[in-house]
Formats: sequence, structure tokens, C-alpha cells
Amino acid sequence: MAPPLIGLTTYLEPGARWGDWQLPAALLPAAYHRMAQRAGARAVLLPPDEDPDAAADALSRLDGLVTVGGPDVDPSRYGAARGPHTGPGHPERDAWELALTREALARRMPLLAICRGMQLLNVARGGTLVQHLPDTAAHRGAAPGVFTPHEIAPVPGTLLAKVLEEAATVAVPTYHHQAVDTLGEGLVGTGHALHDGTVEALELPGADHFVLGVQWHPEAGDDLRLMTALSTAAATGLNR
Repeated sequence: MAPPLIGLTTYLEPGARWGDWQLPAALLPAAYHRMAQRAGARAVLLPPDEDPDAAADALSRLDGLVTVGGPDVDPSRYGAARGPHTGPGHPERDAWELALTREALARRMPLLAICRGMQLLNVARGGTLVQHLPDTAAHRGAAPGVFTPHEIAPVPGTLLAKVLEEAATVAVPTYHHQAVDTLGEGLVGTGHALHDGTVEALELPGADHFVLGVQWHPEAGDDLRLMTALSTAAATGLNR
């Protein structure tokens, strides 16, 4: 069987630098595509498209989707005023990734939503976000740009618990300051931070396909179980 084709969303940066160049660029930390490849998939990057309606065409050629981490979701997407700690908006990326998320759900495509991706999954279902968590290393990281492990507890009997082999707790690499607040329609929190109860995982119970959002960054560690589960689900129901 051919490896599944997994689409991964990307950043869109106004001035990335490499060699002699500093230019606008669509980019993604290599850990993401390497994680997909190590899990037996082929990785395809999905840079923001100026036409969100292109999401249907893009996903029609793929078998699974990963929405990746990145900057804050614009609060206008969930009907809130911008808080003092919320970063600048990225309207093109927000529009594209929301369109991809909704299209993936509509066509029952396996979806793994990571950090910002999980937050967008919640927003796509009508949920809201906490715009700023307390500045603790357990969420924000020990230093700028440094992932820091903290313990999460999967809810027994859930998809997350199954993927993590029913472990009572798991140490996960994290770096974020926003989180899920009001849950979106049909979504259930299936993992929580041990130290403060923050929602660390989302699922869509009753869905007949793989849908899992995690607040942490699996690509920053060595645990391939989440990506392998997505890859297996994508290979089982090849979309091509």
C-alpha cells in the first residue's frame, strides 16, 4: 500500500532569512514533516491560499491533515475583543486554516490539530479561547523558544487514551500562552494539565473518523504515537 499523503499547514512570514536573502516565505519547522515521514507518511506542505475556497480542492488530493502551531488566532474569529497580551493578526493564515479544518471535518478526513491547530479546531466549531494563561514555565516554556515538558492526564476510554496506551499521565513538550475556553459544538476535552486543569486535548465523540487536537507539540519530542495514529487512519481510508 502506498504511504498516505498528509498535508501540513505552514507559517507565512513577511521577512524570512536564508543565505543572502530576506523575503516573504511560507515555512514550517522541519520537525513537523520529519515526524510525518517517520510515522510512515508522505508530507505535503499547504501554504496559505488567498482563496479559502481552494481548501476543498487541496484536500481532495490528500489522505490526512495536520494543522500546526503558530501565532495567536485573531479574537475576531470567535467574537472577542483583542486582549493586551494577544499577538498581531494573521488574517490570511486564519482564513485558510479554518477553511481546511472545516473541509476536513466535512469530508471526514483524519485530522491532527497541534497547539494553534487545536485552538482553531475549537473556533471552527464555535468555541472560544483564553487569550493569555499565567506566565508559567509549564505553559509558556522555561525561556523564549524553548519547549518545556509538563504532565497531562488523558481521560480514560477516549481516543487520546487509546493512542497513548491508557497511560495515567504523560509528559509532553509545550510552548503556548493561549488555550481553549468555551468548548466548540460537539467537542470534548479529553486531556488536561495536571497542574491547573487546562484543556490539553480535544476530540469529537461520535465522529466516524480520526479527529484529535492536542495543545502540546509532539513534533518537539520523540513520541510518534499521535502521528502514527493519524497516518494509520489516513492509510486505512485512502482519499485518493
